Amino acid sequence: MSDTNTFELEHIVRPSSLKANAPLIIMLHGFGSDENDLFSFSSELDPEYFIISLKAPHTMFPYGNAWYSIHFDAPQGKWTDTEEALASRDKIARFIDQAIKHYPVDPDKVTLLGFSQGTILSIAVALTYPDKIKNIVALSGYVNIDLIPPEYQSNDYSRLSFYCSHGSADQVIPVDWARKTPPFFKSLGIDFSYEEFPVGHGVAPQNFYSFRNWLQERK
Repeated sequence: MSDTNTFELEHIVRPSSLKANAPLIIMLHGFGSDENDLFSFSSELDPEYFIISLKAPHTMFPYGNAWYSIHFDAPQGKWTDTEEALASRDKIARFIDQAIKHYPVDPDKVTLLGFSQGTILSIAVALTYPDKIKNIVALSGYVNIDLIPPEYQSNDYSRLSFYCSHGSADQVIPVDWARKTPPFFKSLGIDFSYEEFPVGHGVAPQNFYSFRNWLQERK
C-alpha cells in the first residue's frame, strides 16, 4: 500500500524482475470496482513489468470506488460529474510523476491499462499529457471530448500507441460509442489498434491474450 506522504492515490504493486528501469503499467479500474480488479491480470503479464494498480479516489456505498460520480437517477437524466473527472485526470498525471520518482521504473516506458471508466480516464490523461505516456490499453471505454483540452488537435501524439477493444454486446457502454474512437485517432495521426469481441461489458480471454501480445511487442 502507498505511503500517503508520497502519493495522492492509494495503490497496490507487483514489483518487476528487473532491478532498475522497468517498464511500468498503471492500471485504472472501472466504476464501482477497486484496485484488486485489474490486478488479477498481473500474474499473467511479463515479469519485467512493474505493475501498479490504482484505487479511484471517490468511495461508493456500500462498496467500490469511482474516478468520478455518475448520477443515474437525476431529474434531468443521467449525467457525469465532469469536474470530478478532470480532477481525477490530473491526479493520475501527478501520480505518474510520483511513481517515477519513487519506484525503479523507466520514465519513457509508461503504459496505462484501463477498463470502462478507467479507460475513459486513461485516454484523457494520454491526450492531455502525451509526454508522460507511451502505451495505452483501452478496454471497454471511449473518448470523452469534455476531458481533453480544447487545443488537443495541436498536441504532439507521435509517441503514443493505443490498443482499444470493446464488447459487441456491451450493455453498459454502447459499442457505437467505441466505434467513434478509430476515426478520431486517425484524424490526429495516432497509432492505434481496435478490436471487438462477442461479449458484454467485460474482458474475454481472447481479448486478454490479444492485448498481452500487443504489449509484448511494444515493451
